[in-house]
Amino acid sequence: MIISKALTIAGSDSGGGAGIQADLKTFQELSVYGMSVLTAVTAQNTLGVQGVYPVTLEAINQQLDSIGLDLQPDAVKTGMLFNSDIIRIVADKIKYYGWSNLVIDPVMVAKGGSTLLLQEAVQSLISHLLPLALVTTPNIPEAEMITKMTISTIEERKKAARIIHGMGSKYVVLKGGHDTSTTAVTDLLYDGHEYTLLESSRIQTRHTHGTGCTYSAAVTAELAKGKSVAEAIQTAKAFIQAAIEDELGIGAGHGPTNHFAYQNRLRGINSATNEQ
Repeated sequence: MIISKALTIAGSDSGGGAGIQADLKTFQELSVYGMSVLTAVTAQNTLGVQGVYPVTLEAINQQLDSIGLDLQPDAVKTGMLFNSDIIRIVADKIKYYGWSNLVIDPVMVAKGGSTLLLQEAVQSLISHLLPLALVTTPNIPEAEMITKMTISTIEERKKAARIIHGMGSKYVVLKGGHDTSTTAVTDLLYDGHEYTLLESSRIQTRHTHGTGCTYSAAVTAELAKGKSVAEAIQTAKAFIQAAIEDELGIGAGHGPTNHFAYQNRLRGINSATNEQ
């Protein structure tokens, strides 16, 4: 039996909706063995982020070595990296161990508005990590920070995707969830040659905490299983759509998505009632 393995390098979310917790839940639901390197501990819930505590560089370095020396991942994703020193260590270890199938979720701001990537670290992300990426999955605000341009139209999204591709990422998925001007959510996939628009219905809900983490983790899990980028993104799109539609409805603020939903649908189980 071949066990596919995926590694997430990200921060911990004590509320369980985003970060390491969301990634590992997604890996498990997609039948991939999940591993983690913790970059920061956050105190947060659905109401916001109450504290951010970066892990020491020594601890991050040792975690990466522990994985690299024994449990080679089939795919890797990065989430919250917080500062430029952490980014450089992560990039150096990815190159040292020759890890491929790298998915970068350029986590910059939490759902409630708290900063999860320092401004000084954006250039480090561009210089050190993007050249290693197979897939980068920014939302519109993140793409604006990376490209230093305003994005409000599909043509501007295409331009931003070209810029990010030019920074080294082989594929760019520019997510459209922040564009509330339409009833559809349109993600733009760019492979350096062609643009593909991926549409889904917009769900009116406040329970969207961790959508970016979950989406990129689903892409990572599918890549770990040997799927193509296009196949991985298609599954990730279906996974996150189910997770948003079949909401858990917990928390007083931006509640978490439902990581059970995708598999429950495949099994013919109603996520809300857990009945056949």
